[in-house]
Amino acid sequence: MPLIRRSAASLAALADQNSLAEVMFEQMLHALGVRPSPSEARSWERSIPVLAHDLVEAGLGNVEVLLEHRLPLSSRRVDAILAGAHPATGAPSYVVVELKQWSDASLYEDDPALVTVNAYGHRPLLHPLDQVSGYCDYIVDFLPALGGNADLIAGVAYLHNATEHGIAPLRYYPDSKQAQMFTGERRADFLDFLRSRLADDVPGAPYADQFLSSRAAPSRQLLAVAAEEIRQREQFVLLDQQKLAFKLVLHATEAARAGDAKTVVIVTGGPGSGKSVIALSLVGELARRGRTVVHATGSRSFTQTLRKIAGRGSRRTQSLFKYFNSFTDAERNGLEVLILDEAHRIRETSANRWTPARLRTDRRQVDELIAAARVPVFLLDEHQVVRPGEMGTVEDIEAHARQASLPVVKVSLDAQFRCGGSEEYLRWVLRLLGLTPGGPIRWTGDPAFDVQVADRPQEMEQFLRSKMDAGYGARMAAGYCWPWSDPRPDGTLEGDVVIGDWSRPWNLKGERATGGAPPATLWATDPAGFGQVGCVYTAQGFEYDWNGVIIGPDLVWRGTGWTEIRSANKDPDFRNRTKVTDLEFGRLIRNVYKVLLTRGMIGTIIYSPDAETRQFLTSLVR
Repeated sequence: MPLIRRSAASLAALADQNSLAEVMFEQMLHALGVRPSPSEARSWERSIPVLAHDLVEAGLGNVEVLLEHRLPLSSRRVDAILAGAHPATGAPSYVVVELKQWSDASLYEDDPALVTVNAYGHRPLLHPLDQVSGYCDYIVDFLPALGGNADLIAGVAYLHNATEHGIAPLRYYPDSKQAQMFTGERRADFLDFLRSRLADDVPGAPYADQFLSSRAAPSRQLLAVAAEEIRQREQFVLLDQQKLAFKLVLHATEAARAGDAKTVVIVTGGPGSGKSVIALSLVGELARRGRTVVHATGSRSFTQTLRKIAGRGSRRTQSLFKYFNSFTDAERNGLEVLILDEAHRIRETSANRWTPARLRTDRRQVDELIAAARVPVFLLDEHQVVRPGEMGTVEDIEAHARQASLPVVKVSLDAQFRCGGSEEYLRWVLRLLGLTPGGPIRWTGDPAFDVQVADRPQEMEQFLRSKMDAGYGARMAAGYCWPWSDPRPDGTLEGDVVIGDWSRPWNLKGERATGGAPPATLWATDPAGFGQVGCVYTAQGFEYDWNGVIIGPDLVWRGTGWTEIRSANKDPDFRNRTKVTDLEFGRLIRNVYKVLLTRGMIGTIIYSPDAETRQFLTSLVR
């Protein structure tokens, strides 16, 4: 989905009229409802006209140009994709172009994969060749029409304001077969490269049509490839800030080894921004490098699933996956890297009723985790704090790092990979629940994601079952508003979630399958999990294609706003009003529904048993 699609000749004509940036500005307002950032506007004014005129001068005016093209199942946009025919074979040929206005650049602390630019200060940036190569890999992975054929696509980083002398240090990172880098000084070479990939006498429009009409395959789900990620090689493609976070952790690890140093890394991002993909990629890469690394979470379901799928029965691999409370007596800096996934679930202390007396202290859990490794890496989303006592915030982690006189490196993930890459849907959920200001807004639609409201629970379940029958994954989850029974003596489950004449059981308690239902830790990933209703504790950290959400009677719409009905909630963690005030309950319950509403990859269908709430939701979606 490009912001603008035109032939190169048409773009050059707009540029000659000084109207190209204006057209793109209007299109962004119309298509996305947002204004471009100053850096985007500068790029449109200064970089895209250069590319358009270069294409025309190369005799490639017929090439079709997709500007600000959004990658499939992602919110990340590529500066330009050129579509045409290969001059030698006649096959479809695509060139991904990353445009940079840099006049000079140098390496970040002599790391060939990280660069700095004077205009942006000393902060680290991803090497442009690494960036554009990632785009190419991602497109090959997620567009089945390319058939996995990497030869059909090439990437180029074009630093049109730079001289070779100005970016000389960047040449330590070699050009690859798939991606090359050119400066303005090497403009003639850039034009030759374009001519080697795109025919000068063939219209590019049919090849752009083929590219844009290709069905985007669903993202390779996190846990389905975790085994190969840990055991063999990296299966995920990291983009932009994801790859920057990945590279910075590797950089901090090597710096710690070389200089007996210690660095705290904090990576923040919303649901689906790729935090867990980064975590698993780091575990795999660091393990392959022989570094001592452990992955830890605060979620039993998530950790057990990773152990089962990635471990493949190997105790050695399973030992990579632990819990936050596993480090109470850990050797100080005994690990090189500790990857802390879902760090928003860090608790005040690690002590619980099973903790041995000798280990019961008032020491904060975040201090234990920081102390355990040379490079502790915290990956978190502060809007996913859903239980009393969860303390993981950027402010708290930074404060404890400062007390220990430790440097902190922060990376914010601004891309969205869950919910079909739909930033619009994530924004809609946050405003719906009052987690960002402005109030609820109508869902105006997004081709990347489907939202529906069901009139009855039977309708929701039937819709999701039809998706299962079509080969997709689907789950139903709900707020914790119904009692939760143990299995019957014969192993079957009680239909605890009762709405009128419809009832379904909660997901199974415990670690052993019974009555055809998988254990709680596998509810989100085992096909047998459909038919039971999950809760936030079994859904958090997971994703599935189609997502059914029951907003229970603990959150209802009345008049002009939400009302929390605490008496309707059955979660044992919320019973103590001394530990959980009404104000905190309201914040936590909205976070719960935010987590539940953002598990889907393709679409979400919502139901509320409360008539007024259901009517309100219907008015927003329909």
